[in-house]
Amino acid sequence: MSIPVDPADLRQALADFDSGYLLTTSSPQVKVVTVDPVAAGDGSLRIAGPGRGTLRNLAENPTVTVVFWPRERHGYTLLVDGSATVDGEDVVVTATAAVLHRPAAHADGPLPPDGCGHDCAPVGG
Repeated sequence: MSIPVDPADLRQALADFDSGYLLTTSSPQVKVVTVDPVAAGDGSLRIAGPGRGTLRNLAENPTVTVVFWPRERHGYTLLVDGSATVDGEDVVVTATAAVLHRPAAHADGPLPPDGCGHDCAPVGG
């Protein structure tokens, strides 16, 4: 099950998650680093100092994914796809799509605070 998240709502969505993983690629390798992004109101994420290998990958391919795993068993994972630019030693990801995702087999996971059930996970107001 996937529930779209408006990139403008990323700041609110990130309140439910801790650190994430930034995935970058350079042919043929995928690089994964742990990050603590800060969301801006414009749907972007600022990632402080992810490292030289990540910056090298972005010079070749700016397409990225940031993955935030659930805090609790069978909770939703937040997946953010976007395009990244380098700003000094930092990276700014402009989100092009974001979803809350969990497989149907995990529908026994925690209910959202509003109790809407296992078929939804609202983000935003």
